[in-house]
Amino acid sequence: MQLRFETSLSGEAYVATQGWRMARLPSCPLHPQGGCSFSRHGTYSRVTPTGTRIPRWYCPKGHRTFSLLPDCLASRLPGTLVALERVVLHAEYASSVEAAANTLRPDDISLPSAARWIRLRTYLVRGALVGALQAAPVLFRDCQPSLTSFQGRLRGTGVLMALRTTLAVYLPRLPAPLGFAPRSPHLKRIQHNSGADPPRDWY
Repeated sequence: MQLRFETSLSGEAYVATQGWRMARLPSCPLHPQGGCSFSRHGTYSRVTPTGTRIPRWYCPKGHRTFSLLPDCLASRLPGTLVALERVVLHAEYASSVEAAANTLRPDDISLPSAARWIRLRTYLVRGALVGALQAAPVLFRDCQPSLTSFQGRLRGTGVLMALRTTLAVYLPRLPAPLGFAPRSPHLKRIQHNSGADPPRDWY
């Protein structure tokens, strides 16, 4: 189970300072009264930013692990929320997904693969914003499920990071990459079987 690690560190600073060493989970989420031998259970790595590690804990009684994801990182998706937002904003301002992909893609990635990579991220962020609108309809009244619309309400960039903080209590129910709920089963609708994907460290 993934939980929030509240921190203002950027992805680069999290790696540079080994921020995972500062994470604390003093009691078991399943047994707050204790008695379950809850203990730290090492760390696991993430591909990007390079050198990132996520701390985790284990409850023997509940047979479940818990990890603390720092605010800067996307949930169930490589990379940071800032990098993800940059890509999706570019797609929102571009005339088409293909136009955005043509600008952002590395030289060794085909245009269809880059467009698919951007389309997936746009889809996931839109789903997260729909969840935010449902969780706080009054706060985000008149907003549309787009980053540009939320920017107007939040008065600037850094929408996903701001929502991670503002909607912290709802994170267990909000979908990735903002919250920690499982991805929608409808995700398969936009997946494709052919063509290579961009390298894992792209953005």
